[in-house]
Amino acid sequence: MKAKKVLITLLALGTALSFTACNGGTTEKETAKTESAKTESSKTETTNTETTEADKTETVKADTENTETENTGSDTAQITYEETDTDPSDNTSDSELDNLYQQENQLFADHKDAWDKAFGLMSKSSADSSGNYADFLSDTVESNKDSFTDEQYQTLTDDIETIRKIEEQIAELEKKNAETDTSETKTASDDSSPFNNFSGKDFDGNSVDESLFSKNAVTVVNFWFTGCKPCVAELSKLNELNDAIKSMGGEVVGINTETFDGNEDAIKEAASILESQGAKYRNLSIDSDSDAGKYASNIMAFPTTILVDRNGNIVGDPMLGGIDNQDNYDALMKQIQSVIDADSTEK
Repeated sequence: MKAKKVLITLLALGTALSFTACNGGTTEKETAKTESAKTESSKTETTNTETTEADKTETVKADTENTETENTGSDTAQITYEETDTDPSDNTSDSELDNLYQQENQLFADHKDAWDKAFGLMSKSSADSSGNYADFLSDTVESNKDSFTDEQYQTLTDDIETIRKIEEQIAELEKKNAETDTSETKTASDDSSPFNNFSGKDFDGNSVDESLFSKNAVTVVNFWFTGCKPCVAELSKLNELNDAIKSMGGEVVGINTETFDGNEDAIKEAASILESQGAKYRNLSIDSDSDAGKYASNIMAFPTTILVDRNGNIVGDPMLGGIDNQDNYDALMKQIQSVIDADSTEK
């Protein structure tokens, strides 16, 4: 079997999200781009939904194979699942895909200011995961042409044409991969869920394990960090959501990525912010080297919210961006209801 990487997409629950970086879930393609790890500076420079340039490439793709993520300084959202028995031919394909993804990332990094502005103007509702990503970028730039200087506009236009050619090569490689190994198109098995053998502690020091999920028809897991303004802005709404789904067999749980490994100072600061926002739902500290910790560490878009079923499996696509937007809240509630309905059917 191939070793694969599954990347969080920005097409979260089919909801129209417009945001910039603080960033996502498998899609039908199940290919993941290898991107760079997030840095602390990326947290302080971001606004609204705080998603940086490399994250935007994730709106239309998922599913690369077994390659190491390189730290190029740009943020991406990715999750890695390793499998054994890799085929040498797979490694060649992986290397080619990784090289193409890195070429795109380098363009975003080289012209960071222009692309940051473009990403801040994006409307995720218009993204087509089956289309060429360059078309999506071009539509964004052309519809907001007056927002750019002549130099920025020319830079973005030139980059988009380069990206278009890269995307064509990526699509061809992905097509070959799908034809030669159909098993890679299947959803990750239960054994690969990052929430199997889950463990952690709430902010009061109480231990929590995978029964957290088995006791709920659906668990809404929200990933955030203290310096993320959009994360903090939605805390009160998440508390409202938690109250709303309790009677339905659901629960909201927060995981603050700065509180890993029982970081007492970070826990104290996060708890203070939660209290100030009236958020009383459970928040957890987990080990950074656990499966769930690695999953969370690779998320580069914040806030990110996922749904987990009774068996600890992630259901549907992650939602990136705050649910303090009523449309996003309603869309998430609809997805929650579908998980609860499915849980009732299976009983």
